[in-house]
Amino acid sequence: MLDKIQLQLLKEVADLDARPSGAFNIRVNGQAADRQSTANIEIVPKTDVSGIDIKIKPGTKNESVHIPVVMSKTGMKDMVYNDFYVGDNSDVIIVAGCGIDNCGGKDSEHDGIHRFYIGKNCKVKYIEKHYGSGTGKGKRILNPVTEVHLGEDSTMEMEMTQIKGVDDTDRETRAEVAKGGKLVVRERLMTHDQQNAISGYQVTLNGEGSSADVVSRGVARNQSHQKLDLRITGNAPCTGHTECDSIIMDDAKILAVPSLEANHLDAALVHEAAIGKIAGDQIIKLMTLGLTEAEAEEEIISGFLK
Repeated sequence: MLDKIQLQLLKEVADLDARPSGAFNIRVNGQAADRQSTANIEIVPKTDVSGIDIKIKPGTKNESVHIPVVMSKTGMKDMVYNDFYVGDNSDVIIVAGCGIDNCGGKDSEHDGIHRFYIGKNCKVKYIEKHYGSGTGKGKRILNPVTEVHLGEDSTMEMEMTQIKGVDDTDRETRAEVAKGGKLVVRERLMTHDQQNAISGYQVTLNGEGSSADVVSRGVARNQSHQKLDLRITGNAPCTGHTECDSIIMDDAKILAVPSLEANHLDAALVHEAAIGKIAGDQIIKLMTLGLTEAEAEEEIISGFLK
C-alpha cells in the first residue's frame, strides 16, 4: 500500500490516481510494489541486475505500459536496468518517470537505464517525467540513460519533462535510426535555485529516408545552470533538425552545444538555437490585462513550456 506522499509522486510522474488497467510495474523505494502483465505485454524481472524486461508482442495495438518509480526515503540510491522489446507492427504508449520526495539531510538518487529495441513498422510514444519534492537539505538526483534502436519504417515520439524540484540531473539519450525511421523528441526543462541540469542527445541516422526532430525548451531561473548538448550524425540520405530554445532569468547560466555531422552527400541537417530573457513588451501586455509582473512572468513561462 502506497502512502500519501508516494501516491502524490505517482500522480506527478505518471498521471495515475489508481491502479492502471494495462501492463504496469510500480517501483517504490527500490522494490517492486505492484506489477501486472497482459496478454500482449509481458513484464519479467531481471535475474542478474535490478530491473525488468518488457516484451511487447508483434501486432500489439492501442495498449500502454506504465513503469513509474517513486522514492520517499532520504539517503537512498537506486539503479535499474529496463529493456523494452517492441515487436513488429506495434502501436503502444510507454509511460515512465521518477519522483523523489526528500525530507532528510542525505542525498537521494535514482539512475535508470532504459534500452529500446523497436522492430519494423512500429509506432511508439514514450513519456518520461521527472519531479522532486520535500523540505530536506538532501538533494534529489536523477541520472537517466535512454538508448534507442529504431527499426525500419518505425516512429518513436519522446516527451521528456522536468519542471520542478530536481536538484541535479544528467540525462543521456542515444538513438540509432534505420531506413525510413523517424525520431521525434520534445524536451521541457525548468531549473531554479542552485539546480544543475545536463541534457545530451546523440542521434545517428543510418538508413535512407531516416529522420530526427529534436527540440528542447528550457527555462533557467535564480542561480541554476543548464547545459544542452544536441548532436545528430547523418550516415545516409536523411533529414535531421535540432532546436534549443531557452529563457534565461536572474543569475542563471545556459550553455547550448549544437553539433551536426554529415557523412553522406544527401544528409540534410539543420540546427537552431536561441537564448534570451523574457521580452518586456510581453510582460507589459499581460499587465494591461490585470496581471501583476510576477503573474505575467509565470503565464509566459507556462505557455513557453507547453
